[in-house]
Amino acid sequence: MSEPDREPTETTTTSKEEAEEEGQWMARNGIGIAVVSIFSLLLIMLAAMQFTGVIDIFAPIAETEGQQWGVFFVLALIVIIVGGWSWKAIMS
Repeated sequence: MSEPDREPTETTTTSKEEAEEEGQWMARNGIGIAVVSIFSLLLIMLAAMQFTGVIDIFAPIAETEGQQWGVFFVLALIVIIVGGWSWKAIMS
């Protein structure tokens, strides 16, 4: 049978200021994750509609289909970079 932990894994919050800082950190990172998730789902939705031909959203800035998919992949790369940046902020 395993022994119970002798010490807690994290120290408890002892002051009001520390609790407020921790709450702000959690809110900021939660908002970051939410924003990246929303943009990811929006990008997936646009890709699905672009692929099926329902919309031609990138036509004003790109004339051929290859250029339009190039614009889409640039947007996907931006979402991945922002997602990685927000994940890095949470992990550190």
